[in-house]
Amino acid sequence: MTLLARRHVLSSLAAGSAAALVASPALAGDPAQLIQKVSTEVIELIKTTTGAAREAGIRKVLEQSFDLPFMGRSALATYWGEATEQQRDRFLRAATAAEAKAYAERFGQYGGQTLVIGKVVAKSGGVDVVESKLNQTSGQPIKIDWEVRNDRITDVKIEGVSMVATRRSDYKSYISNNGNRVDALINELESRAKAQ
Repeated sequence: MTLLARRHVLSSLAAGSAAALVASPALAGDPAQLIQKVSTEVIELIKTTTGAAREAGIRKVLEQSFDLPFMGRSALATYWGEATEQQRDRFLRAATAAEAKAYAERFGQYGGQTLVIGKVVAKSGGVDVVESKLNQTSGQPIKIDWEVRNDRITDVKIEGVSMVATRRSDYKSYISNNGNRVDALINELESRAKAQ
């Protein structure tokens, strides 16, 4: 497996770990406990589900646990302001479905990684950053920072690379290569979500 492919799998695992969080009043206000719960639940999800059941579980968790509107606005950047309300709704649904599909497929490559939670750093704007390391069965640990705001995950940074910023770059490139049309990206995401 190439370094880029390996990083993509590990990024998927880390982002997917965030997706396993189910909001719980007992965890409200404690970002470190939220992320600990994330890693525990994702591992259980990976071990006990496959195929459509795994995809449905991941999608449900994404919808319950991520601040998807915030992440969608950030990832679509200036195109968000140009999009109609209908396009925004379609984009959020398509992006969520495409991510759930992708994570469900990539989780088959889980190989016993464990997440160790570090310190929590308070940032401006009500954001807490939970530092962690993903220990692999071989190789160096991978640094993962989780941004949490209002008890919801707003970004995951793998070795300093933001998931939201990566999506923003990908989306901008796709839109600009397809006539500067947001619908082109939405159609692509919908197609990815339906791919067999």
